[in-house]
Order: sequence, then C-alpha cells, then structure tokens
Amino acid sequence: MQKNHWAVFLSNNSDTQFFAQQILNGKAVEPFTAFTGLKGILFSPILLNELIEEESRRDYSEVTKNINRQLKSLSSGEQKKALLAYVLAQQPDFIILDNPFDNLDKSSQQSLKEMLVEIAEHISLIQLINRKKDILPFINNAVVLEENNTLSFVNDIAAFIDQHDNGATNIYSKKVPEPIHHFKIDTTTLIQFNNVTVQYDEKIIVKNINWIIRAGEFWQLVGPNGSGKTTLLTMITGDNVKGYGKDFELFGRKKGTGETVWEIKKLIGYVTPSMTDLFSTRHTLEEMIVSGFYDSIGLYIVPTEMELRLANEWLQLIEMDHLKHTAFCELSLGLQRKVLIARAMVKHPPVLILDEPAFGLDDHNTAMVTALINKIAAESRTSILYVSHRTEDGITPQFIFELIPTESGSIGVVK
Repeated sequence: MQKNHWAVFLSNNSDTQFFAQQILNGKAVEPFTAFTGLKGILFSPILLNELIEEESRRDYSEVTKNINRQLKSLSSGEQKKALLAYVLAQQPDFIILDNPFDNLDKSSQQSLKEMLVEIAEHISLIQLINRKKDILPFINNAVVLEENNTLSFVNDIAAFIDQHDNGATNIYSKKVPEPIHHFKIDTTTLIQFNNVTVQYDEKIIVKNINWIIRAGEFWQLVGPNGSGKTTLLTMITGDNVKGYGKDFELFGRKKGTGETVWEIKKLIGYVTPSMTDLFSTRHTLEEMIVSGFYDSIGLYIVPTEMELRLANEWLQLIEMDHLKHTAFCELSLGLQRKVLIARAMVKHPPVLILDEPAFGLDDHNTAMVTALINKIAAESRTSILYVSHRTEDGITPQFIFELIPTESGSIGVVK
C-alpha cells in the first residue's frame, strides 16, 4: 500500500517548530489530523543539538555507540546519517524532516536522498522545506505554510516548483553608498596562499594550496563537507593558529610578523548565519548598521553624524529605512540576513566573507540576498569571498576556487 508523503513549503515568516509540534502532539489541523495517535519523530537540527549536548554531559551517545566516535566530530553528512539511524531505531509511524538537505554537499545530499527513498516505502514522511528544488521525488501531497500558520493546498506540485520568483532580482534601485573613508593598503594582492599545507596531528586537511585574491574580485569557495573550507576561512580571519609559520600573506603582510587578530579583522567584513544569535537583545536596525564601523556586538558609543547618515543610506538601499527603529530580533530571517550584510559592508572593508549567506532562507529571500550580493560586487571596491554548498541561481562570481579531497588532503583548483 502506497504511503502518503507530504511537502510543507515554508516561508521565513512561518513558525516551523510550532507547526511541527502541533502534529507531534496530536493537535494538527487538516490535512494532518490523519497522523493523530501515531508515533512521530522530528528529524531536525534541534534534535541533533540535543543529542550532542547529551553526549557532552554523559561522555556517551546512543547514536554513535557502534562507531567509537563522538557525534560532534562527524561531518554534517555523517551526523545526519547517524541521526536518521537513531530516529529509525525508535520505530516511528511517521517522520517530520526539517529541511534535511541543509548544510550538505551534493554527494551527501544524494546519499541521504537515497536512504529516504527506501524509508518512504514503509514510513510516512512529512518534509518541511524552504527551497523548492529540495523536494523529495516521491512526495505526493503538498501545502504551503503561510505567515499566520494557516495552510493552503498545492494542487499541482510540479507547476508550483517551476514558478520562479523574479520579483526579488531587481529590487535595489539605489546605488551602493560611498564609504566615509577608504582603507589604505599598499598592495592589490589582499590574500595569498603560497604552497600552504595544513594538518592536524597526522591528518592533512589541505595540501599545497596556491590562491591569490586581489582587490575588487568576486570569488566563490566550494568543496564537499570536510574538504577544508573552514580551515582556509579561519586562516584568513586570523582565528586559526595554523596560519603561523606558513607562507601566507594577508593585505601585503606575511602572517606572524607582528600583526594582531584585531588588525586583521578590521579589514574584513564577515557574515555567517550563526551571527544572528549574537544579536538577541533589542538593538535597532540603525544601531546594528552603525555597530559595523566598530565590529562590536551592540553600540556602546555615540555615533557621529556621518556614521548615522551612511547607516541610513544602507537601510535605504535594502529598502528598510522605515524600520530603522525596529528591533533586529523582531525581523524575519530573510530581513535579518540583509541587515547583517549591510552591517558588514558599512565600513567598505577590503574583503567581505559571506559564509553560507542563504542558509535557512526560502526561495524568495534567497533571491533578495543574491541580488544584494551581486550589487555590492558590481558597485564597490570590496573583494567578496562567497562560500556555499549550493550553486544559487543568479549568483555571479568571477572566479571559483574548488577544494578537491584526496587521500593526502584537499588540493585547490581555480575555475
């Protein structure tokens, strides 16, 4: 007998966790009342984090007891496979999959998809999904979860997936604001790796990396989970001690010749999804943008008139100046991500690092963020280093640096 499988298309304004718990607690509305009284489990980052915390407290995990490794030490793909095995061991009647392909490279996505196809033959699956392209091939029913947690049916799933959101690609009518001042750097070569190898104990992470990033260039860094992307990023930001003693230069200066981490960081703008958690207090959008001048979590000095003016010009660019007195924590995830990018760019840093900037966003908000990144690349002197597991539609890097794993560490190839 064919199982019923559902896709629930999400917007960044919908309360995903509340919706999932309603189903799990037997309080769901139609069409999910059929799951009332059945045993369900939520396959999600929340469950994964709970298991990692439990492992840390007990120094033991039921999830990884047979592989003699800690759950937190596994790659993203390995973690999700281990989590899925744990969920199946609970013998559920149905599983709610919360964006299962997030943070996975193509190979890991395909491997997980194949496992889910097999599971779908005997267990009902409800896939919560931000990105239409992630829909599982066997899904036979779909709804859209709206902002107020109401549901609307999708009658033709294929037609719905083929709809493209073109309204978010040309929304920025104003120019990128001019900086208050330009950073003075005596070289156009901002980052340079010269035959750099990094290893931890006996394990080589990256091998013989040669890579030059020059002023004004737009790069994308790609590679599978565990290939060394984070290693290279933390060397650039100064957060990785492995940078010392290597033939590696930042802003015309060899690493380890007396520079401080803070001297490096003031030349870099940085955006990662986890930054959202740092701004959980009630900082306004205007305060958020101005804090980018000082790389501070919050604003603790009186800003100058020029700083306020430039911050408001950035808010006008991203069409959020009418919200400048709104608390950052009250915004949707998509709007928060735009603000974080504007905050990183307000000082016009020589280098802007965007680490998975579209992670967790729906298709509409991804298109908005992508358009903003392209605009910054076209209208500023900042070099952009864009890191993502996905190749987003519309993103336009000039160059791609790909990390390719080998048995003796990942090698780097310019495309």
